[in-house]
Parts: sequence; structure tokens; C-alpha cells
Amino acid sequence: MRVLLDECVPQRFSRLLVGHAVRTVPQEGWSGKKNGELLALVIAAGFDVMLTVDQNIRYQQNLRASGMAVVVMVGPTNQLIDLEPLAPAVLAALETIQSGEVVEVR
Repeated sequence: MRVLLDECVPQRFSRLLVGHAVRTVPQEGWSGKKNGELLALVIAAGFDVMLTVDQNIRYQQNLRASGMAVVVMVGPTNQLIDLEPLAPAVLAALETIQSGEVVEVR
């Protein structure tokens, strides 16, 4: 699966997503893009899912209509030490998530 890590997710988290093709927003040259513009770029580039800690994204964008799948990690902070324990649940979500879905991982 092609996964894009949002800017708010530490780049080192990508090492935990074994078996998936992971890129980051900065690697794609999309740093600083707002959610609407970023979502359009993500879809056009053919990513299957976006991984973020932005819990408001589901309210800001019509993800179901866009067809973009999003996994939202909910941790105490967006620091790697707080997000690492969520990796197994993220990997499980990536196995079942469908186009247009938003899945929260805690």
C-alpha cells in the first residue's frame, strides 16, 4: 500500500510501517500545503492512504467523496515515543481500511 505521512507525523515513524511504500509530505515537496490542496495532491499522486495525527481532518474535508482513506493516530503528543506504541494498530488498520474511510487508532 502507498502511504503518505502527514507533516505532523515524525518521519522516523515510516520505519515502523514494514511492507508498505511510505513517503512523507516533505519528501514529496508538499510542505506547508493546506489540507484541501494537500488532499488533491495526494489523490493525484496515487497514494492509497494518508497517516496523520490531525483529528480535525475529517471535519475539514469531504474524505468519503474524495475516496481518500485516512488513518488518524491519537496519542498524547505527536512525538515518536508516543506514536510508536500505535504502530501495530496502524498496520492492522492499513490491512482493512477502505477508500473514503477515516480510521482512528488509539
